[in-house]
Amino acid sequence: MPRKHAHQWIIYPENIGSHLSIDEVALSQGELYTIVTNKKAKGKKGALVAIIAGTKAEEVIEHICKIDYKKRQSVKEITLDMANSMKLISKKCFPKAIQVTDRFHVQKLTLEALQEIRIKHRWEAMDKENQLIIQSKSENKTHIPQLLSNGDSLKQLLARSRYLLYKHSEKWTQNQKERAQILFELYPDIKTAYNLTQQLRSIYNYNNNKQIAMTKLAHWYRKVEESGFKNFNIVLNTITFNYQSILNYFDNRSTNASAESFNAKIKAFRSQFRGVRKIDFFLFRLTQLFA
Repeated sequence: MPRKHAHQWIIYPENIGSHLSIDEVALSQGELYTIVTNKKAKGKKGALVAIIAGTKAEEVIEHICKIDYKKRQSVKEITLDMANSMKLISKKCFPKAIQVTDRFHVQKLTLEALQEIRIKHRWEAMDKENQLIIQSKSENKTHIPQLLSNGDSLKQLLARSRYLLYKHSEKWTQNQKERAQILFELYPDIKTAYNLTQQLRSIYNYNNNKQIAMTKLAHWYRKVEESGFKNFNIVLNTITFNYQSILNYFDNRSTNASAESFNAKIKAFRSQFRGVRKIDFFLFRLTQLFA
């Protein structure tokens, strides 16, 4: 039977399993809830183990610990992001569970670092174009931007390259291939950063052995250090702090995809009702479907 208290917390001890995911989701007006789900249920009935208002570790721990200790001891693995609060919650509530940092959160950091380099160049290109417009006006001339071989201006090239940098080169369209070639010729630092993101993706995609993955990560570390990118070094430090739980991925290749999928279902459910007017009623409907 569920144990609950208004819309502050609801727990379903009977839904606990050996492999869990923990994540946060915004239900209404940016208010965050911590959600624990059972992977075995695959986002269907019996998936919801706990939903608790807020993300403060001590409060979440207090409520999850209402589940019998023996049941919590039976959890073998839990996937999570790199938030310290999630790590602490997992450690205190599921002491025998191996923590696995979700690979997509790690890859997202490198992609954000890559996009930051692109955006910096875009702002510089916009500033340069604005200066040329001002200069042309002062000379009573009309500024005509210089176009590249694919028809983009420099500013457009940097704006339109956003999505291709998220993809592997094998998945580029012909236009994206042409745009990438021009981009990489003009901005070799973007090319280097793009290659670093793809190399990390390859480590995740093509390695099942923990020791081999460890060696390849060490080589990747060296390349990041040699690149001299400040934002990539920040990513490197973050990965270093979560190194063991990142490597744990290569044991069973477990991800937080089930939690992300569950969150997507909650958001879809929320949009179906055009928002959340009454949290307690919304949670009631949610638990009817997923608990």
